[in-house]
Amino acid sequence: MKPTSANQTCAKPGRPRDEALRTRIQQAAASLLIEGGFLNLTTDAIAQRAGTSKATIYRWWPNKVQIVIDAFVDEFSPQLPIQTADTLEEFLSFHIGRFVKAISGQSGRLLSAVIAAAQVVPAVHEAYITHWLKPRRELLRIALLEFQRKGSLSSALEVEMVLDAMYGPLHFMLMVQRSRLSTDYAQRYTQLLLNGIRQKRR
Repeated sequence: MKPTSANQTCAKPGRPRDEALRTRIQQAAASLLIEGGFLNLTTDAIAQRAGTSKATIYRWWPNKVQIVIDAFVDEFSPQLPIQTADTLEEFLSFHIGRFVKAISGQSGRLLSAVIAAAQVVPAVHEAYITHWLKPRRELLRIALLEFQRKGSLSSALEVEMVLDAMYGPLHFMLMVQRSRLSTDYAQRYTQLLLNGIRQKRR
């Protein structure tokens, strides 16, 4: 497998950052978001927990939406690299397995909090789509189209619906069922999905 980076950043340009402080600010924002939700999140609270000033935060981010999305992308990108694979089964197994592992802990709570915020704050929704969902889906779409071209993925299927099927039920389990998913669940779900989308042999 060969990794392809999908990391996106939405922080504005400026003077070089103190990376340790940047990390503390993002971790503070993520923790406060999980604890109290986006509507209760303030820049003052982020600054206080990170041990810095609001002026420092505003030098690097224009608002709390950008801090949250930056924190989210930096949290998830290393855990969910976009990778190619020799077979459709390997591709699904890798991406579903990594996603299930990522959302099983603190990262899952962060994802839930970001999605919840996106339902009520248009700016969060737009940032989530622009800086995370669209670029990742585009890279995954390219990989699935290649499997379709090779004949392993059914040509009768819409690739967008395959992407929805890969991740939609897992988001449901996280957000609605609030289930802690296991490696075994990821493997069984991969096989279920694979049986439905691969090209049937005649």
